[in-house]
Amino acid sequence: MASKRQTNFELLRIVAMFMIITLHYIVKGCSVSDAIDRTFVYYTLRLIEAFCIVAVNCYVFISGYFLVESEWKAGRVISLLAQILFYSVFIPVAMMCIGMISWQDLNLYDWIGFIFPIETEHYWFATAYLMMYILAPVLAAGVKRMDKRSLQIVIIVLLIFFSVGKSVLPISLATDRYGYDYGWFLCLFLIAAYIRLYCPSWLEQKKHALLIYVSMCLCIFALSIAAGILGKSIDAFAYYSEMPYTYNHVLCLIGAIGLFCVFKNAKIREGKMAEIIRRFAPYTFGIYLLHEHILVRYEWMEWLYIDNVRGTWFILPHMIVCVVIIYIMGTLVDFIRAYIFQKVRKIGAR
Repeated sequence: MASKRQTNFELLRIVAMFMIITLHYIVKGCSVSDAIDRTFVYYTLRLIEAFCIVAVNCYVFISGYFLVESEWKAGRVISLLAQILFYSVFIPVAMMCIGMISWQDLNLYDWIGFIFPIETEHYWFATAYLMMYILAPVLAAGVKRMDKRSLQIVIIVLLIFFSVGKSVLPISLATDRYGYDYGWFLCLFLIAAYIRLYCPSWLEQKKHALLIYVSMCLCIFALSIAAGILGKSIDAFAYYSEMPYTYNHVLCLIGAIGLFCVFKNAKIREGKMAEIIRRFAPYTFGIYLLHEHILVRYEWMEWLYIDNVRGTWFILPHMIVCVVIIYIMGTLVDFIRAYIFQKVRKIGAR
């Protein structure tokens, strides 16, 4: 049972990364949030975005779900730092070696960002995730000492601060970072811990969880469109039209809980497919670090000729092809990175 459950979560990790790449394609490649023309293609992309926006929360849920019960390992922190540093430094060096950029293209500030990726938030997700992992044993110990009611109160208070307020008020809040910070990740950790320890029985049913996911994503899409229409006459709603597409919006959070529970309660037979899933899931973080490097994140869509299809129906098949290409390339690169790290560890152990 433990093996099957792990396969389910590893599959969610893969699906979530596909969704994240899709989000980056739509937001950074198509610039849908800045689009003026409201065509049918635009609405289609926004609908796809609504179904993918839950991916980051789900990815964090996986870690929180297991870290609350598993043994914390300091070596994992070092491993994460080494992996992040490998990509942040290796990519500019590799690009210079093949002539894509020159030394003159990078200044001192750029190299500070490459060498200190956590402190400079070169990868915001990596910074937030690493901080959450460092604090995981403290959070896990606190959760285990609390009763169900106390944990509920803590989560509710945190949600009011991080999520509920920004979700109902059509104004910009000074404390709202849209879920791009480790404070929100700590909140997600506690929610995942609660699901592991006290998941409601009705949420254990896949059809209920799937209904929650689908309905919340449709609500995100509908609310954004409605706010955009109202924003033409009321400025406050124009701002609010983008809020449902933020990670700490209450609709995004509930949708992520639904999708997470769909995979949590899914059953995958042991066999070749389960082995493939478990084999390739560990490379998902490397895929993120590769395509979200500051020198790559706004360029890879152009390298794959998004300009030729932007604003047309061809953008949909183009998006699918691009997402698959990035996923495969990221997996291959991280496979090589893991092989190098394995060899270095063996040498160091001698």
